[in-house]
Amino acid sequence: MERAVGRGFGLVTGRALAPYQTAVIRIGFAATWLLFLLREWPHRRTLYGPDGPWSLDMARRLLDGNHAFSTLLWSNGPGWFECVYGMAIVASAALLVGWRTRTMSVLFMLGVISLQNRSIFIGDGGDNVVHLMSMYLVLTRCGQVWSLDARRAKRAESAEGAPAARDLPGIVLWAVLGLGLAVAQLSGAYGLHWFENGPFPHIGWSTALWGLWLTHGLWWAVQRYAPGEPRTVLDTLAKLAHNGALLVIMVEVCLIYATAGWYKIQGTRWQDGTAVFYPMHLDYFSPWPALSHLLGGNGVMVMLITYGTVIVQVAFPFTLFNRRLKNVLLVVMICEHLSIAFLLGLPFFSLAMIAADAVFLPTNFLTWLSGRLCGLCARLSPRAGNAGPADRETGGEPDARTEHGGGGHTLVG
Repeated sequence: MERAVGRGFGLVTGRALAPYQTAVIRIGFAATWLLFLLREWPHRRTLYGPDGPWSLDMARRLLDGNHAFSTLLWSNGPGWFECVYGMAIVASAALLVGWRTRTMSVLFMLGVISLQNRSIFIGDGGDNVVHLMSMYLVLTRCGQVWSLDARRAKRAESAEGAPAARDLPGIVLWAVLGLGLAVAQLSGAYGLHWFENGPFPHIGWSTALWGLWLTHGLWWAVQRYAPGEPRTVLDTLAKLAHNGALLVIMVEVCLIYATAGWYKIQGTRWQDGTAVFYPMHLDYFSPWPALSHLLGGNGVMVMLITYGTVIVQVAFPFTLFNRRLKNVLLVVMICEHLSIAFLLGLPFFSLAMIAADAVFLPTNFLTWLSGRLCGLCARLSPRAGNAGPADRETGGEPDARTEHGGGGHTLVG
């Protein structure tokens, strides 16, 4: 028993698990939110800004009751709204390519919750998934592979023996963000509490944000000036937080499908096999009316899709104990979400769910896909094909220098 506990503890603290899966989650949710913000650019002020029907006073009263947080409540001016909206776009793009992932994951989370909590009644299930995953990503090492941080770490590794760089961009970014948080704190920004109304019980948003800022600074200081046992301790805690967040993400996905499936079973329309018929005949969910009516007019097809959806969602959490069956059902669920995006006109909901499903993708498939994409890039770009190992991702296991989304003495990598 003690040996088993020791092996388990060594597994969760020895390395950050599932580097490729967390990278796909990072890319998937950053791309989903970025594309959504760009698509809604013409309507941004009506959805989340001062031109919307949900006034600032109404939003404040609602958030006082549910203890949520939004930087948009600090001011109702159009300038501040444009600043927050632009920051959300920039943070999403930077997280997508993996630039300063530790910092950008925090800014990405703030952008998501600030916009969504400003007008919570215009969201759907996909928005809820993005909302939750944006907070979980803060605790993960999602830049170990397939990121600019990993490339920078590989270059630093290839230049081993050279003087360590001071990482001036990271220091400046860290200082600017700290100054901005201090200004917001001293000005009495709405929602910044020390010990209430925060992401965790009795921990306000001020405590959480200052804690993240100080942790990033402490990490850099220990890396640069105390690379021995203090760094090992912090690295172990970071791996433990990553693996814990990864477990929460997996449980969250299972809960989403399990609750969705069991609630469907209780509905009479799902019991008689006609539930899919109705959205296919609603103009709002019919981007291709002819195709929707063709499928909706086939009773056998409607029944098969209805019952198949329930069976897949209820069965998925139980298939995790069988790798082959899980992979088959995972393909079916991804195809189901693609069909929802195409037939019902819900692309961002489908992208969010596919990104969440990626946590269960097999590593062999992801490394194979990485090799294929690298080979394709090498054929398309002779320069990329001649690049050294420090300039391209080979798809192998990440080393210790890339485990925290950056290498060397980066401050907010």
